[in-house]
Amino acid sequence: MPNTQKAEKLARLAHQVEELTGSSLYEFRQENKYQPVFGEGDVDAKVMFIGEAPGEWEAKKGRPFVGASGRALDEMLACIGLARQDVYITNVVKDRPPENRDPTPREIELYAPFLAQQIAIIQPRVIATLGRFAMEFVLAQFGLTEPGQKISQMHGRPLEAEADYGRVTILPLYHPAVSLYNRDQRQTLEDDFQVLKQFL
Repeated sequence: MPNTQKAEKLARLAHQVEELTGSSLYEFRQENKYQPVFGEGDVDAKVMFIGEAPGEWEAKKGRPFVGASGRALDEMLACIGLARQDVYITNVVKDRPPENRDPTPREIELYAPFLAQQIAIIQPRVIATLGRFAMEFVLAQFGLTEPGQKISQMHGRPLEAEADYGRVTILPLYHPAVSLYNRDQRQTLEDDFQVLKQFL
């Protein structure tokens, strides 16, 4: 579909997230004057990055990955010749959970359909998950879950899946925040982004 049509569909979805009063995170958003974080980037992107949920800085700005981990993500993109506007970035859950806790099953149930629709509209060829939570969620959605899967074993390993629109590669990655605290992990993340580069 033409990208103007995609953009309109995504805008309608974003408005639905904004009005998601049935979510317990909606009240938390209102109380703290936060914004929902729907996602941003190229609506025709080949690569979609999916994180867990926005943090405080993201919720204040209404944009995904804009704090320190966002800068780390931008650096990783640059090392393979990409900029933020070349990809699409979103999260499983679109509102910030208190204290950055893991989203609850009820919250995931509420927000997951929006992510499914984002994937269906954008039709990425590669979905790169950022962190353990996003990896587990996305692999389960595509029927790729196996017992005992850990991100320490799965990162940087492309997995083939079937979406409604055709083949898609799932590439689990560590969360960019790991590169802020551990130099070895930064090198691992850079190496995994080189794997991603093969699909561009």
